[in-house]
Parts: sequence; C-alpha cells; structure tokens
Amino acid sequence: MRRYFITGLLIWVPLGITVWVLNLLIGTLDQSLLLVPESLRPQAMLGLNIPGIGAILTLLVIFLTGVLAANIIGQRLVRFWEALLARIPVVKSIYYSVKQVSDTLFSGNGDAFRKVLLVRYPHPQAWSLAFQTNVPSDVAAQFDEEYVAVFIPTTPSPVNGFYFYVKKSETIELDMSVDDALKSIVSMGVVAPKKAAVSATYPGD
Repeated sequence: MRRYFITGLLIWVPLGITVWVLNLLIGTLDQSLLLVPESLRPQAMLGLNIPGIGAILTLLVIFLTGVLAANIIGQRLVRFWEALLARIPVVKSIYYSVKQVSDTLFSGNGDAFRKVLLVRYPHPQAWSLAFQTNVPSDVAAQFDEEYVAVFIPTTPSPVNGFYFYVKKSETIELDMSVDDALKSIVSMGVVAPKKAAVSATYPGD
C-alpha cells in the first residue's frame, strides 16, 4: 500500500510542480495585456480569456526590441534612453547594477559561470559546489597570490547564495557543465550529473 502511494507521488509531484510553475510564469507574462487597450484584448474581441496570449505578446515585444536594438537607429535610441536614466540618481544605480549583471549572464562572450568549482564551505572539512566569476582588478591587487571569485548558490533556490574570494590553489575545478551543476543543486543532489571528473587536486589531500 505504501509503495503504491509513493509511486503515485513520484508521478504527480513533478507534474504538479511543473504545471504550477508554468501557470505562474504564463500568468505573470499575461500581465502585459494590461498595456493593450481594453477594446483590443481577447476578452473584449472574442468574448473569452485565452491564457498565454500575453506571454506570446511579451516574447514578441522582447524579440522586436532585440531586432530594433541591433541596428544603428535602435542603438542610438538605447544610448539616449540610458543617458536619460543616468540623470536620475537612484534609478541610475539600480539600472546600471542590474544591467551589468544581465550583460554578464546573457552575453555570449561573457565570463560568468564559466567554471564549476569545489570550495571549502561552510567549514574547512566540507566542500560546496561553486561557480567561478570575475575578480575586480582593484580587489585582485590586494592579494599576494592568485584568488578567484566564486558564487556559492543555495539549495534548492540557486538564485540566492554567497559571494566570496578564495585562493585558487584551494579550489578544485570540475569537468562539469554549469547546467549539470545547477541540476544537482536544485535537486539537492538527487539528480547526479552524468560526468563530474576532477581536473585538479587540493594540496595535502
């Protein structure tokens, strides 16, 4: 009896969470319909609400924005918009901080999360998965030996975590993709990566 119940849970829990996340995501993206005049919304034109129309509209706006920003006129508009935001003190700090992070994460030539490391955390006898990021030049100048910047995500929500500078010699570089590392973190180790070979050893181990 217990075995059948657990088997049912293993089927319905992932499915239920997937549906819940998709519903939350689509519902959030559908809020873009509020920018459309009420007379042009599906509810007014067709007499019924169609989930996902706002999500399609949002993706279309993002795509068209990318197309526009890729040409000379669009680049000038972006520079004008950023120059306008740069004159607003609080907005400037928030916008440029977020922009630097998004440029690093989504740019194809960025250096964010290019390596998966093992670092000693939260105490010297424990190891944690970490992602190598970039050490600012002003910070690097303060060290006598090579340090690396690492982001240690929390489980099961990898969007939160801790940011440290650690000695490169005290890290272990793994032959593991960022995607596999994220899967392992989100699943709390239940989903093991197919390949996680160690390409460096820790001195003294």
